[in-house]
Amino acid sequence: MLPPMRAEGEGRLEAAVRWLSGQGDAIRDEQLEIARIASPPFDERIRAELVAAKLEASRVEPVFDEIGNLLARYPVDDDAAGQPPIVIAAHLDTVFAADTPIEIRREAGRWVGPGVTDNARGLAVTLAVLRALLRADLRPHHPIVFAFTVGEEGPGDLRGVKHLFRDDSPLREAAAFIAVDGTGLRRITHRALGSRRFRISVAGAGGHSWTDWGRCNPANVIGSLIHHLSQLSLPQSPRTTLTVARLGGGISINAIPTESWVELDVRSEADGTLHETESQIREALSACLAAESERGEGALSVDMKLIGERPAGKLSVEHPLVLAAEEATRAFAEEPEHGVSSTDANVPLALGIPAIAIGGGGRSGDTHTGNEWFEDSDDAAGALRLLHILAAIARF
Repeated sequence: MLPPMRAEGEGRLEAAVRWLSGQGDAIRDEQLEIARIASPPFDERIRAELVAAKLEASRVEPVFDEIGNLLARYPVDDDAAGQPPIVIAAHLDTVFAADTPIEIRREAGRWVGPGVTDNARGLAVTLAVLRALLRADLRPHHPIVFAFTVGEEGPGDLRGVKHLFRDDSPLREAAAFIAVDGTGLRRITHRALGSRRFRISVAGAGGHSWTDWGRCNPANVIGSLIHHLSQLSLPQSPRTTLTVARLGGGISINAIPTESWVELDVRSEADGTLHETESQIREALSACLAAESERGEGALSVDMKLIGERPAGKLSVEHPLVLAAEEATRAFAEEPEHGVSSTDANVPLALGIPAIAIGGGGRSGDTHTGNEWFEDSDDAAGALRLLHILAAIARF
């Protein structure tokens, strides 16, 4: 059962809805403005400063934390100040390198360009909802923290949200967490797809491909390992994947490499399965190393390094946060779609904090490519959906 909305707040909420309903074009224009600023992982500062300026223009004090997350705290009454906070998050970074040319162009009724959706849409929608709360002077029963996070994508490894929920953080007591990421009106991500990423390096003496032939070859170990891993029987429930993502090594076509390496991406909805799969990788690596050492001459060394980790977790479909998201979705004549993904919500979910990720409305495709596109198909509905969910859990 969802908590009842405060009766005295209903008029203010209607005012917020009314204002936000007319902001569709403004949200899209702000999205495009944000998308035109490069923001790769570890270099999000310029985009963050733009968002900070927008917060200041709304008379909200922006605060940067130690690693570059940008925080804005919505003002609350004294009786709400002691309640556990609700966190609304949108990540600042994109998958694209700093030198990627960013040209956002109009094509066949769509806006096209790298990062036009992910996550410029989430940022613009989050800003719009914060402004709606301020304009209507809504009074929630919980403090609300708006977090614009760094390092959600790829090598960022969720570093922003991990810092927000570090051991000594007061956000560890959060009542709820909502990540606004990408587009759409139906998706409710309440299951966190966990991952562990490894770089395995094998080193040896190397040598000339003719005169030193017979020495142990690191590339043979890596090749054998890849073959072994391709034969693993991975669980279907929970679904688990193992991807050989990158490999390399060697200095010349006519030289035995002194080092060969491979990078692996392991994913599952269960942390236990991730660790079991890691054990299988280590066993296979030991066997391949032993086989090459027996076949050839010289010593080999191996290094298996964890280069990325995203925890798994899930929230019951019966939880009030999921039910509130379902109700908000149906308010726009859409049928909710429950899903699993890797987002900023992974970290709070793994800590037992109620968390979901939702889209910011509109349609998109070719995500994480230079031809990423956005179609403004439903005006301000994504922002209104977020406001609807927030109203239910913050109890305006």
